[in-house]
Amino acid sequence: MRPFELTAPSTVEDALGSAGTFLAGGTTLVDLMKLDVLTPQRVLDINELPLRGIDAADGLRFGALERMADIATHPGVYPAISKALLLSASQQLRNMASIGGNLMQRTRCSYFRDVTMPCNRRVPGSGCPAIEGANRMHAVLGTSETCVATHASDVAVALVALDAEVVLTSAVGVRTVALNDFYRVPGSTPEVENDLRDGELITEVHVPRLDWAANSTYVKVRDRQSYEFALCSAAVALDVQDGRVVDARVAAGGVATVPWRLTAVEAALRGAPATEAAFANAAAVAAEGARPLSANGFKPLLLKRTIVRALLELTEGKRR
Repeated sequence: MRPFELTAPSTVEDALGSAGTFLAGGTTLVDLMKLDVLTPQRVLDINELPLRGIDAADGLRFGALERMADIATHPGVYPAISKALLLSASQQLRNMASIGGNLMQRTRCSYFRDVTMPCNRRVPGSGCPAIEGANRMHAVLGTSETCVATHASDVAVALVALDAEVVLTSAVGVRTVALNDFYRVPGSTPEVENDLRDGELITEVHVPRLDWAANSTYVKVRDRQSYEFALCSAAVALDVQDGRVVDARVAAGGVATVPWRLTAVEAALRGAPATEAAFANAAAVAAEGARPLSANGFKPLLLKRTIVRALLELTEGKRR
């Protein structure tokens, strides 16, 4: 790790008026600093800022510094969000990591994290060795000729499915952005991963009220049960009445360069019977446009099966 200056602003105004890299839980930033992937000259410890609080009175509101563990166990948090958080990392990391930091975490692509290798996200124009290299964990959706790295966050998938927004604060004002629009697919500029502007800080996360989101879940498929990133995941919320799907929210992780909202699957579910056959039919469109690589050709089928598994989990009692 290279030398850096550490300061601890006590107000949001002080933090936004200072140049540097923000540090909350540090569970991603510190790792990348140790690897020399990130080499900030100044780090701003923002843990004393008044950016906490969980409000579940009308929809959900999380202060950006709320810890993942506290949100996961808070009454009123939709199951898809709670399960996504509880399936993330380890208990120790969930106790440290902030919700804002989790949404800003960088990819776990091994080429990105190895400074001896080229990587277009780290050094634009240097190349993407994952396209022809070790790519079993990589994306099949939202990729480009410059990058095929997956987005690492579990809870971002659940939040995208549930139409969450992030509040972005800067010295010149506040703006609110839908999380689905916040993340950017790599295209020709993979180094631009999101819509966060210079001098902005995520200060709050909003999830609009959705009464039937109580019937939601997050299914994560991974190589092992303990502390592993997703090969594929699905966040699903389902409104079923009289044996038919009235409405649905579906998003996927582990298969795309950003949390991947599956509006075509949602459309196919609306009005369909709540049966395994109808779920399989809807999930069949989930992988449209997929571009498998040499070692991850299994992901399109795994995505479809993961979605069906999540849907069956939500309707098991209703189908009996």
